[in-house]
Amino acid sequence: MPAVSDCKDMLDSETKAVETPEDHAEELRLWLRLLTCTTLIEGEVRGRLRQRFDVTLPRFDLMAQLDKAPDGMTLSDVSKRMMVSNGNVTGLVERLVESGHLDRRTSETDRRVQVIRLTKLGRAEFRRMASEHETWIADLFADLTPKDVRELMRLLAKTKASAQKSAARRKP
Repeated sequence: MPAVSDCKDMLDSETKAVETPEDHAEELRLWLRLLTCTTLIEGEVRGRLRQRFDVTLPRFDLMAQLDKAPDGMTLSDVSKRMMVSNGNVTGLVERLVESGHLDRRTSETDRRVQVIRLTKLGRAEFRRMASEHETWIADLFADLTPKDVRELMRLLAKTKASAQKSAARRKP
């Protein structure tokens, strides 16, 4: 995915929708706005992680989950928290074990279950990345006032609840 700076000349879906608003309902324009913001921010974070630390966003996300669980987590729990398949997590885990960032052991209660946790090296490197990541995020939202942030959080929570309610109605 290109960095934000590489996307200046690209016409995003939100811009296209604004140019022909009669073709789009307000909800569609909102969806496109959310998607555009997510894509811009995620692309910038991905680019900065790669440039500064030579790390992918999924690797950073996995380490972030494990940083919250000093005693480790099962692969299944990590997959659920990251909202990805066990297969996606397995490849990331293998590479992080090989690089010395993760420790993997068999569960004491179920020999079929693997428990992973950050090593001292992994935790130290993650915390260094996380500190810079926090600064990047603050910079990306620097033009929002604290009141703007609170209002946006309130509205996004309402949006999330609406989407969850819709998904629940769709399930048989």
